[in-house]
Amino acid sequence: QVYVVFSEELQCWCRARVESVRHQADGCQLRCFLVDYAKYCSVASENIRVLVEAFAKIPYRAKKCRLYCTKPLTLHIDYCENTAKIGPAKRWDPSAIQHFRKFLE
Repeated sequence: QVYVVFSEELQCWCRARVESVRHQADGCQLRCFLVDYAKYCSVASENIRVLVEAFAKIPYRAKKCRLYCTKPLTLHIDYCENTAKIGPAKRWDPSAIQHFRKFLE
């Protein structure tokens, strides 16, 4: 479900998907993904509106996606045996992320 939320950072109304809701003493805080800016932001519950149908028909400029079957790798160094092997990792290396972003540009 897509709504319209007011982004304090961008100072404008944006289309967004609500990812989660956090209840606080002064109201609800919504974590949203801005579908036209590919950004996450927090929005107060009073800054959310129903999306007008004509506005909903415009294609999103950003899409969440993943690299299909691509898993992070890292270099495992064994100092005792003086060897280095590439193997699976839990997270992407910051240098690999930077290289991928440069590649996309």
